Amino acid sequence: MDKELYIIRHGETELNKLGIVQGRGVDSDLNDTGRAQAAAFFERYKTVAFDKIYTSELKRTHQTVQQFIDLGLPWEQLAGLDELAWGLWEGQPNTEESRAAFREVVEKWQGGNYDAKFEGGESPNDVSFRLQEALSIIKSKTDEKRILVCMHGRAMRLLLCLLLDKPLSEMGDFPHQNTTLYRLSFEDNRFAVIDFNNTDHLK
Repeated sequence: MDKELYIIRHGETELNKLGIVQGRGVDSDLNDTGRAQAAAFFERYKTVAFDKIYTSELKRTHQTVQQFIDLGLPWEQLAGLDELAWGLWEGQPNTEESRAAFREVVEKWQGGNYDAKFEGGESPNDVSFRLQEALSIIKSKTDEKRILVCMHGRAMRLLLCLLLDKPLSEMGDFPHQNTTLYRLSFEDNRFAVIDFNNTDHLK
């Protein structure tokens, strides 16, 4: 195996709890539940010999893997792993209007319109471009065999599509909750899923 990737979503924030989208533009902290989720993940996986940690530039990802960072593991922030920017809807109340707007744009994505986006936001194609840049950095570090990646729900779904050669319209096939784990092997230039949406550490 050339590499093994442990890809997790960050722990819960208060805005997650309220159903308010944060996207790339709202840099919120974990709440008490999120910190407990992060601690549970650490307790379950602290004995895994990670060579490197990669996170987005948003602090909710840093806080989720802070206990691993505190072990002295090498850590790098990649802007390419940031969440999709939802533009004018970021931080806005969870209303019927906002839910309808999100449903509409997600339907466009499912229909293959990967350039659809909100004003001031990013499209799946925009995020895919920067995810590819981040991925090329990760793949280039041949001495880093076992890697922990902490990122965000929508960006993680897009990344999994890229890794598994699926069309971006299938991003909805990857369910996620806070601190869910997707573990993938990378061998012969192909990624394969070892663990799918694993939340055993939360039980």
